[in-house]
Amino acid sequence: MTITDIDTPALIVDLAVMERNLARVAHYAAEHALRLRPHTKTHKSVMIGKRQLAGGAAGLTVAKVSEAEVMVEAGPEDLLVAFPVIGRSKLERLMRLAAKTNLTVALDSVFAARQLSDAARAAQVEVGVLAEVDVGLGRVGVAPGEELLHLAESLEKLPHLKLRGITFYPGHIKALSESGLRALDQLSELLRSILADFRRAGIETPIVSGGSTPTLFHSHEIDGLTEIRPGTYVFNDMNTVGCGACELEDCAAAILTTVVSTAHPGQMIVDGGSKTFSSDRLSASSEVTFGRVMEASGARFHKMNEEHGFIDLARAERTFDVGERVRVIPNHICVAVNLHERVYGVRGETVEEIWTVDARGKLQ
Repeated sequence: MTITDIDTPALIVDLAVMERNLARVAHYAAEHALRLRPHTKTHKSVMIGKRQLAGGAAGLTVAKVSEAEVMVEAGPEDLLVAFPVIGRSKLERLMRLAAKTNLTVALDSVFAARQLSDAARAAQVEVGVLAEVDVGLGRVGVAPGEELLHLAESLEKLPHLKLRGITFYPGHIKALSESGLRALDQLSELLRSILADFRRAGIETPIVSGGSTPTLFHSHEIDGLTEIRPGTYVFNDMNTVGCGACELEDCAAAILTTVVSTAHPGQMIVDGGSKTFSSDRLSASSEVTFGRVMEASGARFHKMNEEHGFIDLARAERTFDVGERVRVIPNHICVAVNLHERVYGVRGETVEEIWTVDARGKLQ
């Protein structure tokens, strides 16, 4: 089977680029003695999870219980749910996974911790927990200082929970510009202060978990960090390129589309719209675009309906005919993957693998 046999629109992955991305990060983590627990939110695939583990990852990270139920099939010795788990039904399902792997949950409230403790007690299992601290994004996580210490001390007292350390997500650092590097220095300083507080309080923090794909290759410069959880790096996307964390040739995934109309001069319509691509815009640009057309860098993918992609060809290097195929690298690959049932792994023009997006639509 070759690329020409794939019906469009379709998600395709250059296997050589993906393998290079996986190997590069595994080598980086090993070189700097950082524990790699990659987030599976990007690929959502048991098969790729297995490859990450085989490449040296210590475990896997998920956001939702339903994702954990899928990714446990990859056989991780350690599985982190990097999201507060609230509600009896979710907790009962989560406890069933504790028999299959070492389970750790990130949380930022005593309320969530008590619910987790009660569920673990009922199931007669021990669950690891990480106290989540907000380092600047303003999403989840308690404030550093007394609030974080109070949370950690509360976690230590709850039965059937084991405090394994702290976690954070520096999602506010989106570019490695001068200001971004300053923000990394400030993050390092903040972590030094947090860990000093914990030492004074006699609280051990064997795991200090953090990082993101934009800050990935600066992780070793963050004092005290022991574990990284990048996700997007496996495929990369235009936002990763835009923030300086990778080059265009490091983008492994693209959406293969077909030109279905050129009825309007200077424009072509492809057979992929908002049900095919992420609607996320470039994070480092005010321009409205939804991806980069690989066959014509000057083409502007500027509008979508549900099934139609509008591409402005005014500055394109060439024209296109109905029936031609073009590849588009999405701005945000994580959301795009979740829209597709399967992925075609290609090497050159040959389709070598087809895999299912196992955790697609796993929201609960």
